[in-house]
Amino acid sequence: MKAKWIFLIIGFACLFWAGKTTENLKKYTIIGYAQGTDYLITYYATDSCIHKNTIDSTLNVIDSSMSLYKPYSLINKINAGGQGVFELDDHFYNVLIKSFAIKRDSKGIFDVTVAPLVQLWGFGVKAVDHFPDSGEVRQALACTGMDKIRLRGHRLEKKSPCVQIDLNGIAQGYSVDVLAGLLEDRGIRHYVVELGGELRVKGPKPDGLPMRIGIERPLDGESGVVTINDVMEIREGAITTAGNYRKFLQDGKRKFSHHIDPRTGYPFDTGIISATIYAKDAVTADGYDNVIMAMEAEESITFVNKRKGLEVFVIYKDTSGTVRDTMSIGFKKLLAINK
Repeated sequence: MKAKWIFLIIGFACLFWAGKTTENLKKYTIIGYAQGTDYLITYYATDSCIHKNTIDSTLNVIDSSMSLYKPYSLINKINAGGQGVFELDDHFYNVLIKSFAIKRDSKGIFDVTVAPLVQLWGFGVKAVDHFPDSGEVRQALACTGMDKIRLRGHRLEKKSPCVQIDLNGIAQGYSVDVLAGLLEDRGIRHYVVELGGELRVKGPKPDGLPMRIGIERPLDGESGVVTINDVMEIREGAITTAGNYRKFLQDGKRKFSHHIDPRTGYPFDTGIISATIYAKDAVTADGYDNVIMAMEAEESITFVNKRKGLEVFVIYKDTSGTVRDTMSIGFKKLLAINK
């Protein structure tokens, strides 16, 4: 579960829907709590097309598949099951397919077998009473690596009994896409779905202008105080943000990010404070925002500029400790100041 980093600056008014005029449309809002955070769905239609119980039921099914916080979930059964082959449901399968693709593209930065390391550093389900030593890190690393799992259709093979899977870095974005799909299946073409600060948007405002979305900027990367200096304008797509200025552990003057390097076993320390990703869907944005947190600021811009359909806005500290920002070429076109 991620903190709520981004939010709508301007609320939705009437939106166009399936050829109807704005006079025929009503605003419908669904608010709830799921996956350890709140959600907000806003859509416009002539009638109420979807209800809260449908949303909650859908999210409960996803949690039953991939939530580490549900003892009965499929992911916990797989993690506790030792070496062997496990049957997957569609949600788990879809997320693993995307995870393997991002793992390959990021050369191993993104890795869903990072669960032992996440737990070791105190960011897992269970509380810890100390930071790990190098021996504990080496032991956890021995159980980490997506080469230790294999997809065989809808079946997952664990090659090592100690492998533990953690989909928290991508499952919430996937959940947003599933909810967006529910709306579109009912003929809704203009909506916003927000879950834990992760957004999927489709449709302009009634006057035809794009939606405006604010990006939080930490003042210093330490205090947690934020301002809104930058505004995006989009008509369709997804936005997610990863950051380390709210979720971290501290040992004296040392701060440890919850983003763990699956290759070294230690938290990333790249100077990046937050990374906001724009992509066509939320599962893509959610997966890649973790990748960007592992890079130096300029390295992340080079990485994204080489990938079609991906844009990034990075806030980072330079070598003097000054908070700065940089962005990909395409992201500049999304900012309101450039419209």
